[in-house]
Order: sequence, then C-alpha cells, then structure tokens
Amino acid sequence: MGARKTAIGAAAIGAAVSAGFAIPGMADAATTPAIRTVFAGDDAYVSSTRTKTNFGAAEKLVVGTVDGETKTSFVRFATGSFPAGAAITNARLILPYDAKPETARVSVYPVTGAWSENTITGGSRPAVGAAAVGSAVPRTTDSSVTIDLTGTVTQAGTYAFALRSASATAMTRFLSAESGDGKTAGPRLVINYVPAAEATTPPSTKPPAITPPATTTPAPAPTADPDSCVTGALLVPSCGVLWGAAAGGFTDTPRDTALKEWEARTGRTSTIYHTYHKGDEKFPTKAEIAMTRDAARPRVLLLNWKVAYGTTWAKVASGAKDARIDAWAAYVKANYGDQKFFLALHHEPENDVKPAAGSGMTAKDYSAMYRHVIQRLRAKGVTNVVNVLALMGNEKWMAQSWWKDLYPGDDVVDWIGLDSYVSVEKGYYHFGDFGSLLDRQPTGGGLGFYDWSVKNHPTKPIMVAEWGMYHRVKYPTSKAAAFATVVPELAKHPKVKAIVYFDTAKDDEGDRNIAVDSTADSLAAFKKAAASPIFNVKIKN
Repeated sequence: MGARKTAIGAAAIGAAVSAGFAIPGMADAATTPAIRTVFAGDDAYVSSTRTKTNFGAAEKLVVGTVDGETKTSFVRFATGSFPAGAAITNARLILPYDAKPETARVSVYPVTGAWSENTITGGSRPAVGAAAVGSAVPRTTDSSVTIDLTGTVTQAGTYAFALRSASATAMTRFLSAESGDGKTAGPRLVINYVPAAEATTPPSTKPPAITPPATTTPAPAPTADPDSCVTGALLVPSCGVLWGAAAGGFTDTPRDTALKEWEARTGRTSTIYHTYHKGDEKFPTKAEIAMTRDAARPRVLLLNWKVAYGTTWAKVASGAKDARIDAWAAYVKANYGDQKFFLALHHEPENDVKPAAGSGMTAKDYSAMYRHVIQRLRAKGVTNVVNVLALMGNEKWMAQSWWKDLYPGDDVVDWIGLDSYVSVEKGYYHFGDFGSLLDRQPTGGGLGFYDWSVKNHPTKPIMVAEWGMYHRVKYPTSKAAAFATVVPELAKHPKVKAIVYFDTAKDDEGDRNIAVDSTADSLAAFKKAAASPIFNVKIKN
C-alpha cells in the first residue's frame, strides 16, 4: 500500500490444471486428491420464441424469461480418462458472469439427446430431464456462480447439461467458451479425484491437515507437496502458491524486524519478503539481502521501485533517467549477483494517472516507462529480475477508458499483480471475502480482475502483491470468516500463484486496521490458513 488511494486497491476463468487438493472431512488427511478442470466443448443458448435461430457462436450464455421469451443454455464437457482405479470425490460447475446476474436460482438439468452448438435451436433442442441435479443462487458480489454436481459426475465420460433460471422477469448472462480462446474461458467443470495409488495407501500416522473454519461448506482446498513444489525460471511454483508479506507498514519498525515478528506470530516463514523503494535509492539493502540468505528461512524479495520519483513516466520513457536505471543495475549486479527477485515498477499506477495529453503521466506514458526500464535492465545484463505489473483492480479504475493502456505488453511482463483489499464490516466499503478481493468487477459491469487477466493474458501467473482484510480502527471486527475463505478461493482461482499480505494496524490515514491479529479469533483463523500445505513451496534460485 503506497500513497493514499482514492479507493483501497481491488479486484474466474482458469486454464486446465492438474494439482494436489485436500478435501475437508476426508478420513485420511494425508491422501492428496488431484484436480482436473475441463472447459466446455460445446455451449449455446436457445430461445422459446426465435425457435429457428442458432446462438452457438455467441460470446454469452443466457437463462431466464423476459416478455414471454424464455432462454435456456446448454453445456457439454468431456472429462477425458482417469488413472485406473481413481475415484472422483467432488465435481462442481463454475459459470462466470458476463454481466451483473439476477439473484434468481440457476438450476442444472441432465440432457440425454444429441445436439451440437452449431445447430441447436429452440425448435430442435434435445430432451431435458425433469429433475434438477444441482442449483445455486448467484450473488451479485461474485464474478461466477458455483453449482455442486458431485452426485452426477461420478466417472469419466461426456456430460451435457441444460441451465435454467427461476427468474420470470429478467435474464442472467454467463460467458461462453467463445468469449475466449476455447481453452481458458467460459463454463468449466472442476473435478477432484483420488489417484489409485493414493486411494490404496494405508492410513497416515501424521496429524490431520488444518482446515480453516467456515460458515459455509468450503471448496476443496489445494495442497502442495513440500518435496516436489519448487519455483521455476520466473519463480513460478510448479505446484502450490507462494506465501509472502510486508509487515510493519506505516511504523518506524525496521521492515526486516517487523517481518520476523510477524512470521513468529503467524507460524510461517514469508517466502516472499515485500519492501518499497523510490528514486535513486540503492537496493536491495544489506538487511534485505540478509533476509534472503537465511538458510533456515528461505525467502525471495519483492521490491517495489518508483523509478520516476521526482519526475514523470514520460521522461523516464524518453531516457531522461537512464543514469538512475544504469546506476541501480550496476548496484544489483555488484551486490546481488544472479539471485532472483521480484520487481514491481511503480505499483498501483492508477492512482497517479493524469489523463490529460502532455501531462507525462498518462496510462500510455506508464506503459512506455515500464517497457523502457525492463528493456534497459535486460540490456545492462540484469537477468535475475522477475517483474510484476502491480495494478489495483479497483472497479472505478477498471471502468476508465485508459485503464487498458497501462499494460506494457506480454514481452515485458512476467507476472500480473493485484493490490486488493476487502472490509470485514458488513455494509462498509468493499465488504467481502478473498473471492471478492480477486473478482471485483468494473463499474458498469464487465470481467472481474481475475477473469480479465486469464482471458487477455492466459500465459501470465497472477500474484496478489498486496492483500488484506480490514476494519475501521475504532470498530474492531472479526476477520476470521474472511480469512477462512483464502484457501478455498485459491482452489477456484488456479492462476493465482502467489499472495502477499500487507500488515499494518493503521493505514496511511490512520483509519483502517489491516493487521491479522486485530482480534484473537482473527489471528487464529489466519494461522490456520497459513498452515495449509498449499504454501509449502521451495525456492529454487
């Protein structure tokens, strides 16, 4: 969290993955099921009045009734084969919204007849079962609705479903497979299964995995094998999620001391150590370097740098601050060798955009600055930088016409970052949980941050470079329920590969408490989330 935000930084479509998951309530907590995400091979909607029209090429699926016209959507998934002896333990259908949904129940029905998305119409639609196999009521604060199909998807095969809404006055629209590249967009079926070798493993003698408390049934919780999850060339974990923090914000406590105290309080080493710098400062500092060379507590740096401090993005892009960039490059090479680290250039740029032409601080100026700095560092031989584009994902900024111009290009972005916060005070600004933190949508509708990132930049891992749960300083409120959603929501957002908490008892204006220990039950819930095996990732540098 940098300079005062006009709004605290804010935010699901995932690529098909296979990774370990822990299912709450299983008798053997050591058993590690795998997860498979399958995107719809066919999807379309039909109309009760336009019975000869095919809508299979539309970028949306529609359900509901308006003015006597009823629309029904159809989806089909082919699960592919599973290892011999594998057992499916959980299946759920996830439907990302195309716009704000109606809060009317959406139900799923089995489809038995043949159909194709290219030919299906209201007059030729296949037979639909009389009884629903699953349903859910969409929440307007979410970016998708999840419907449990565990009792229906029980083995490998092809499954077709019809989707209907209980609304008789409005339509709900979902993104179809045509809204993306056909492989990473639209409806998805997420299946958890226990491989045969693990299904026959004798009961574990290890203590059961810690599961965060929840007020509702949690999604399956992803896990990581501490012996196999390692970071790769761009510090992307092969499985699991990197865990990190910035502690002691807006205090005089040295950041390294604050982080060590925070780690002791929360029970886990912060694999990512987040610090902030500007202008001509030389960093990483000796203290920061020492933190990443602690053999007992391996860490990797996430360094924020406002390289344009004292000037403008346009001037940096034009080369006016090349001496600053070159001096820093030389310092890094001399003091940090080839040890990898994350670098975020001017995080949360939305706050500082001045759209007027010639301001030197337009969104396009930011993009040009970012490109120039990364390309110059590469030319100077600084090869150990893994850069993170840290945006706010706030609904106000995402709705601005210039927001898309901030992106400097896939060739100079290694990770897409998000700085986002939610309130735990019901009814207060940005009240929500970890899912709403990721999925906040632009004012007026559109893709939430996570879906935007996955659809437009599917090859980029996502880092939640700052996140936190807050309440007003004068109104202590439990954060336990919100912290309990972290691990389950990561299961729903597989492109998130790192999360970095920003801990402070008072924000820059002294009115928000983002500390994990603001109440006793908040800290207890946070420690349970931190203990999840999903964060057992080794740094391979």
